[in-house]
Amino acid sequence: MEPASSRPAQAGIPSGDNKRHEGDGAIGDVIVAEPAWRRLVPKVEAVVARAARAAGGAGTIVLAADRTVRRLNARHRGRDKPTNVLTYELPAPEVILALGVVAREAAAASRRPAHHLAHLVVHGALHLQGHDHHHPGEARRMEMAEARILHRIGVPNPWRRG
Repeated sequence: MEPASSRPAQAGIPSGDNKRHEGDGAIGDVIVAEPAWRRLVPKVEAVVARAARAAGGAGTIVLAADRTVRRLNARHRGRDKPTNVLTYELPAPEVILALGVVAREAAAASRRPAHHLAHLVVHGALHLQGHDHHHPGEARRMEMAEARILHRIGVPNPWRRG
């Protein structure tokens, strides 16, 4: 869950169905590049838009396949594996999520996929707003911010043990 500070335009995100969520100024497009997202999370665009608005905005959000995120992660971060979420500030704010990774993480944590997706959208949005988690104090502040935002939209605290 690390930010990638920039990427060239046209980084290889397949086009998919997208819906514009304008009017609130919080987010841009929600692009469903991997249709299986709709099977994993019913009303996925609404889940993503709600989480992004609650976090104060996240730019464009791309719901992609693991192979797409793996390729981007290798190209821009030197890590040849998919990760759950990538964030890019340039050329425009963007959060990209990997279907398989998100589904596996949700199952491993016994969480609803929609709740885990909302958490990762919030996480990506906070990265775009300058939050990070490289040091324990930063990580704790970011976790607390995520928990507060998720609470406002009815998603359980992902950091609560028990």
